[in-house]
Amino acid sequence: MPRANSSVPRHRRHRKLIKQAKGYFGTRKSNFRTAKDAIQKALQYAYRDRRRKKRDFRRLWIIRINAAARMNGMTYSKLIAGLKAKEILLNRKTLAYMAVNDPEGFTEIIKTVSQS
Repeated sequence: MPRANSSVPRHRRHRKLIKQAKGYFGTRKSNFRTAKDAIQKALQYAYRDRRRKKRDFRRLWIIRINAAARMNGMTYSKLIAGLKAKEILLNRKTLAYMAVNDPEGFTEIIKTVSQS
């Protein structure tokens, strides 16, 4: 009885990985061994950065809110503390959007918070 080999499944597996490596530079897109390593590393980065993305956006929102608050004579920490004291429920994403796209509305929020 002849020995069975796995040439077709192996070729399909390799082809699938090479297809994933499309757009990589040099042998990383064509050589199976290097493509496999490159894809594995890319997937690790993707997994890590899906979590980092949330942190990065929160940092960006805080920077934008702080800049807009300082233009109106208030600091970020005082603004957030004032919002909590006045029980105004606006998240940082919304505040950052207002700071960039609706400066008049953001100024009104600052005035509301600064009033004792």
